Amino acid sequence: AMADIIIERHFRRRLDPLLICTIAEIESDRQPFAYRYEPKLGEASTGLMQTLQSTAEWLARDMGYTVYQVEGVPTMLYRPFVSVYFGAAFLKWLSTYDGKKRSEEFMIRAYNGGPKRANHKSTLQYWKRYQLVKQSLLVDSDIHLWENNSLSSSDVSGSLAPVSSNSVASEWTYWDDKVPPEYMAEMWKYPDVRSEWSRHGEKEGRVRFSRDSEKRPYLTTTELKVVAEIIVSRHFSARRIKPALLAALSEICSMRLLYGSDPPNGIMQIDFPMAAWIYKDLGYKAYKIRSIEDLSNPFVSMYFGAAYVCWLSTYEGRERSDQFIIQAYLGGPQGVNVQETGPFWLKYLDALPKYESRNK
Repeated sequence: AMADIIIERHFRRRLDPLLICTIAEIESDRQPFAYRYEPKLGEASTGLMQTLQSTAEWLARDMGYTVYQVEGVPTMLYRPFVSVYFGAAFLKWLSTYDGKKRSEEFMIRAYNGGPKRANHKSTLQYWKRYQLVKQSLLVDSDIHLWENNSLSSSDVSGSLAPVSSNSVASEWTYWDDKVPPEYMAEMWKYPDVRSEWSRHGEKEGRVRFSRDSEKRPYLTTTELKVVAEIIVSRHFSARRIKPALLAALSEICSMRLLYGSDPPNGIMQIDFPMAAWIYKDLGYKAYKIRSIEDLSNPFVSMYFGAAYVCWLSTYEGRERSDQFIIQAYLGGPQGVNVQETGPFWLKYLDALPKYESRNK
């Protein structure tokens, strides 16, 4: 189904396709050319997911969802794959609104009335209707939600951007598809990396990421340590940033997962808006970021994570301790207190030794 394709290719299976299907059923009755003018907003909701043009443009411009170009082209949202993509992107944003993990109820009610009205009585009826429709889709599981839309092959090829086969979770993801050749050549020069890769049968030009039990690609401790060392030596040698600190941070915030523990935020769990802020406002411009996908390059994610650490190290004009940096990185500089962020520091201390020594 369409929702499965979009979520697998672009959202690392971190959204429930049934959620997408239910909203499409409610919002547009599964009609790709649905149109509803919103007088209070002065624009129309369009397409399967009834997305506002301004919302789609904001998601592309500020949140890095750039698979489809929609700026100035409102008719794009009538394309089913495009509509589902931006509807899913908005739901993904809502799922961690204001830095908090959000419930399904919050996401659905916020989709209808905006995050400020997620708990308002005006969105309660929408939530109740959502539950009924979702249940009916679960019961009648033999119904193919999109069968009445009769999508032609031209619809699919015209809507779907080319996607590497590596984006499918069941297939291998390769370092060489994520990292420029000069960085790969530098990694091969490290004896520990060369030994590890050679031991597992990896060849230059085709090095696989390791995978966990859920087939999610991740970095080994050896790889992560070297990525941190390369970034520090290239860009932060004068800032006294320790590679071991960065590697241990990655360990506790993303579990070394290539796409992050809350994809698609990368190994340093820096999301696109944060990276854009670091790039534009703090002036760390060694790497350009054009979309969320850029953060799946371990070196890019590590760079912006290191830049954020640098900023925290002199937060409010004061030299800060490692403990402050770690707790602020994971809980925000305004929320550094022992009760709330103390566990982050303890996890960091537990992870740090493996990156200070040469042992895996």
